[in-house]
Amino acid sequence: MLSFSHYLHINFDHFQILRAIGKGSFGKVCIVQKRDTEKMYAMKYMNKQQCIERDEVRNVFRELEILQEIEHVFLVNLWYSFQDEEDMFMVVDLLLGGDLRYHLQQNVQFSEDAVRLYLCEMTLALDYLQSQHIIHRDVKPDNILLDEQGHAHLTDFNIATIIKDGERATALAGTKPYMAPEIFQSFVSGGTGYAIEVDWWSLGVTVFEVLRGWRPYDIHASNSVESLIQLFSTVSVQYSPTWPKDLVSLLRKLLTVNPEHRFSSLSDMQTAPYLSDVNWDAVYEKKMEAGFVPNKGRLHCDPTFELEEMILESRPLHKKKKRLAKNRSRDNSKDSQSENDYLQECLEVVQQEFMIFNREKLKKRQEEGQSEAGNYDASGDGDGEAESGAADEDANEPEPGPEADPEHAPESASKLSMCGSVCSSPGSC
Repeated sequence: MLSFSHYLHINFDHFQILRAIGKGSFGKVCIVQKRDTEKMYAMKYMNKQQCIERDEVRNVFRELEILQEIEHVFLVNLWYSFQDEEDMFMVVDLLLGGDLRYHLQQNVQFSEDAVRLYLCEMTLALDYLQSQHIIHRDVKPDNILLDEQGHAHLTDFNIATIIKDGERATALAGTKPYMAPEIFQSFVSGGTGYAIEVDWWSLGVTVFEVLRGWRPYDIHASNSVESLIQLFSTVSVQYSPTWPKDLVSLLRKLLTVNPEHRFSSLSDMQTAPYLSDVNWDAVYEKKMEAGFVPNKGRLHCDPTFELEEMILESRPLHKKKKRLAKNRSRDNSKDSQSENDYLQECLEVVQQEFMIFNREKLKKRQEEGQSEAGNYDASGDGDGEAESGAADEDANEPEPGPEADPEHAPESASKLSMCGSVCSSPGSC
């Protein structure tokens, strides 16, 4: 059971659940309103037992570790993280414009100007991640959300990884149609690995798809890695004859098979003739008018999510409070005791190592610090709003398969090894 101090701070009861809007392989997303501020957010919640059984705990912890350290105008930013007996929660920016995949499925014909702005906004997002030594590894239309004004935001850091000091990633991670050639090559040959260039390849594939309606390479999840390596060396991308030559030239630079010759930075993009007249400050400040503005009169997601949550879900979120109260008052079953003990041990590790976060409180501390110049946090924890769950005193999914790099896992993840493969993700980085 959670410590009493936890319930004095941010927890499930601080939010009103409004409606379900999405789900992934082991997490779901709903719209919530914080009761005291009345601000709206998206809340992703992941069942602890399912995460343990599917070896996803380390990825969840990795995503939390990354999201707690970053904030950018074109990212979906984390505001709060907390837990209860059943679930882990992440509360993030609410973007009601839908993702680009949804709009493609609705047969939206994106104009070149609209996609050009997405390209610029994602360029700034990737440039920021690069400055933080982060590879996203899953840039695709599904993970680019639009706000109500039509501006693009990158989301889902579930398989992102941190690389520093010349490190290289080697895991086969991502969604096959958007993965750069060097990821497959590294997996087969055990070569030098890959770095931030892979995200820029994915951006090129995404821009091509949003403009054209299909991807530059006909790749599916069933394709073998070996066949894809051959594909990249033999198949040439066919660009639309109606596209401006400067656009085609830029896409060729992003879809360059050799990462050493690929455009992979803001400075590279700024040299492209296609983007030569872009006012990058205006892009960052969202002063550029979007070419596509989602209809404000509707919710841009599959309506069946809410029906499933209300009718089919065995542990619906809106009945959580009563369910947890009942569970706490009920004696534990004696059946399958060894298995139950093992699972309980893993749940306790997750409970202890989960990182609670409160960006709202962090910002208030920063504001107070600015108003009191030179005043240092005497407690010695700096701006440490991210703390292990039991010790806290302040407080959309990639395809199943490839893992994030375990060798670059957060420090807390090492303790998960006490539960063996149940709590940790196997594989090489």
